[in-house]
Amino acid sequence: MVVPRAVSYAVLVVLGLVHLAAQLAAPDGTVASITQPLLMPALATVLLTGTAAPRSLLVRWVLVALFFSWLGDTVPRFVGGDGGFLALVGCFLIAQAAYVVGFWSLRDRSLLARPVLVWPYLVALVVLVLLCRRGAGGLLLPVVVYGVALAAMAILATGLGLLAGIGGAVFMLSDSLIALHAFAGVELPAQAFWVMLTYVVGQTLLVVAVRAQADVAVGKPGLQSTP
Repeated sequence: MVVPRAVSYAVLVVLGLVHLAAQLAAPDGTVASITQPLLMPALATVLLTGTAAPRSLLVRWVLVALFFSWLGDTVPRFVGGDGGFLALVGCFLIAQAAYVVGFWSLRDRSLLARPVLVWPYLVALVVLVLLCRRGAGGLLLPVVVYGVALAAMAILATGLGLLAGIGGAVFMLSDSLIALHAFAGVELPAQAFWVMLTYVVGQTLLVVAVRAQADVAVGKPGLQSTP
């Protein structure tokens, strides 16, 4: 059964709104717990329905990233303590690596071609590591490695254009909120809501930009692939 594009978007929007509402009402409740593992499969469906076979390497690597993002949303709930956090970091590290590999072919269109514009990402990464350094303790090295991969993803995402650039930056913000909460004791009002909002929005913008890039590649109307 082929899922129409409009249906895939509708499912994603409904799931996202229900999940975010649940995060505001009861972050540890059943609805938030059930809907979170459904978000990435819904987003993958959006990508699959918006691209045709044979799919490009970019699309396939983004699907890999979404799969490991799903694992990151799912596996840690079955593992407690530091093991759960390491499982979270490990799954999302692979997801970030998949994004980096997928975006690498567009590096000449990214901010890497204008190194001065890369500095804000590097400064943000250094500040984040410094703020988390004391609280991270023995987990500092995994946090640094993950932070480098996250910043690389956000920088390379700009090769897909403004939409993906915003998506990468918002995704980076989401994971930064998690790190600041875990290691620096920084907690926003409705912390879980803001983490999940930036997570879903960031990943969705990346997927929409990749779909548009696929449209451009086959000569269909789409967003421009240049920043």
